[in-house]
Amino acid sequence: MKAIALFSGGLDSCLAIKIIQEMGIEVEAVYIETGFDSNLNKKEFLQNTANEIGVNFTYIDEREHFIEEILFKPKYGYGKNMNPCIDCHANMINVAYDYMKKIGANFIVSGEVLGQRPMSQKIDGLKKIEKLVKEPEIVVRPLSAKLLPPTLAEINKWIDRDKMYDISGRERKIQMELAKKFGLKNYESPAGGCLLTDRNFSLKLKNFIKDNKLDIEDIDVLKVGRHLKVNDKIVIISRNKDENPILKEYKGNKFLKMYPIGIAGPVGLIQKDSNEETKKLASQILLTYTKAKEGIVGINGKNFNVNSLNSKEDIKKYMIF
Repeated sequence: MKAIALFSGGLDSCLAIKIIQEMGIEVEAVYIETGFDSNLNKKEFLQNTANEIGVNFTYIDEREHFIEEILFKPKYGYGKNMNPCIDCHANMINVAYDYMKKIGANFIVSGEVLGQRPMSQKIDGLKKIEKLVKEPEIVVRPLSAKLLPPTLAEINKWIDRDKMYDISGRERKIQMELAKKFGLKNYESPAGGCLLTDRNFSLKLKNFIKDNKLDIEDIDVLKVGRHLKVNDKIVIISRNKDENPILKEYKGNKFLKMYPIGIAGPVGLIQKDSNEETKKLASQILLTYTKAKEGIVGINGKNFNVNSLNSKEDIKKYMIF
């Protein structure tokens, strides 16, 4: 008997796995990548966490399908920001279902807690998810199972309903007690998670898609940097040395890279179709974030000899976020 667990690396998904493991079921942890997690090192973190809880880990890249079919046309709309939570959860279950069938597993495990999240984890949200998934009766939610109708795994006696829980709401006291019981330490804080629920990120995304088609290569650069609108063109400038590599490694076709030459400082991106005036102004802005008053900024093989602006205050009128 084998189960596929939707694995986020958070405490609830780890607990759901441990509860099912204790019943003698083999569990494989599956992470379905949509591209919008706030943790830039998510895959490595999940592999380490899976190793600690003793499960095999599988990574499924769902970014292209998520962008093309779900993000901008969710059947059940958005939450407060750009988060299509109901459609996203249903899609994850369907992807896990296909993988479950492929490897011959028997059911799906989810760490969802009834009433914990306002959109997708209330009863009406779960019912909407059921309408979108291929086989809703094979999804087991061990932390709230006793508050929900019996699933196929319970009806067939593959797992014991009495060994599951009736947790609901946002209080996490029971989960913390279970974490101690199972010795869980390496899990993500609930403060992180999906950037589509974040107001500032959602505004950056909305601004980006006004004039651009979102591709996989664009997602990571939307997560970092100062975002500016210079003569109606998007300019992104790194905020620290940790963000420099992310902008340097951009492989899409919408932006050109900007570098201060011979000066320590940030890396930037500027929209490819920007004119010379815009490139020069963007170069001045980038130089203002260095210690130099004047210098050279390279953009796509062309150098711009520029002076910095008077102060970083002068940049505020261009700033989006």
